[in-house]
Amino acid sequence: MHYYRDTWMEIRLDAISENVRNIRRHLAEGTELMAVVKADGYGHGAEETAEAALEAGAKWIGVAMLDEALFLRKRGIDAPILVLGYCPPQHAQVAAENRISLTAFQEGWLEEAGRHLTAPLNVHIKCDTGMGRLGVRTLAELDSLLAALKKSNWIRTEGVFTHFAAADTLEGDYYQKQLEKFQAFLSRFPERPEWIHASNSAAALLHPEAAFNLVRTGIVMYGLSPSEEIKPALPFPLKPAMSLHSRLSHVKKAEKGAKISYGCTYTAEQDEWIGTVPIGYADGWLRDLQGQEVLVNGKRAPIVGRICMDQCMIRLPERVEPGTLVTLIGRQGDEEISADEIARKRNTINYEIVSTLSQRIPRIYKQGEKIVKIKNSLFS
Repeated sequence: MHYYRDTWMEIRLDAISENVRNIRRHLAEGTELMAVVKADGYGHGAEETAEAALEAGAKWIGVAMLDEALFLRKRGIDAPILVLGYCPPQHAQVAAENRISLTAFQEGWLEEAGRHLTAPLNVHIKCDTGMGRLGVRTLAELDSLLAALKKSNWIRTEGVFTHFAAADTLEGDYYQKQLEKFQAFLSRFPERPEWIHASNSAAALLHPEAAFNLVRTGIVMYGLSPSEEIKPALPFPLKPAMSLHSRLSHVKKAEKGAKISYGCTYTAEQDEWIGTVPIGYADGWLRDLQGQEVLVNGKRAPIVGRICMDQCMIRLPERVEPGTLVTLIGRQGDEEISADEIARKRNTINYEIVSTLSQRIPRIYKQGEKIVKIKNSLFS
């Protein structure tokens, strides 16, 4: 596979593997790991990160929707897959045929799904212990759901789970309330399902008492902390897997007073060297990153003027040649720009930064320094 633009991402599969191995070493014996690869592996590539995680010891794969699960099946991923989000009940047969487990939390959904099934379907019951998103909210709701499942000919309860809303903070009161509520839900099962899971990335690393026999890890698998607050408390260092690069397409001298980009929002205060970088908001490098720095020859250079759809401009510390490497996320020499730094600039979280980088940016996959795959979605 080829690509024909001077902007690309590099994904270190060895970093993902190392993160997964470190997470597994941290877990108690008997607790397995679900690698969450929804949103195209948080922008890193669902197929590639699933393969790396499974080779490093993950047992399950988690996705958000049935389409993501079917994509992985078509790509040869044979491991157990759970759809963590809602799936319309009329598609239950498709999931059953492809050995994909679904999330269940509504009695009416079970009845409708059952009408479409001609093969066994595994479900994981979702309990809403305080996230307020999906799940049964009361013990009475759970009792009704379990009674409906008992009557079903095709649907088997494979697992039960919840999701912590505040495990990525050091204040643990709300987390503890959710855990206690989940324990109350578990007490209503005549026989506990095979898989019980509550811990997301933060809880998996900070709260071993909530591990049960399966944890779901997303952001830490990619080498990023679930929050800035808990970084100092993490039990081992994480290795970021993604970096983002481009090359200068043009370098020019802007005279004092020259205007740069749409709206003339930047005016050169003196004669300045301005470089054009072929990345813009259509790539997920959004307009509110005006003023953010990038790296050129190991030095920081700020983005000046408004970011365009396909390009942005930077103020260079000195004249450099067109074609010079520009690092937007990653390291050059002693300087590094992290996804967390970009998130702070945009007043958001690192999850959003990596998962919204556009599919039109080619992905280069590496094991160490060796390129093992190039993916360009514009040609796939």
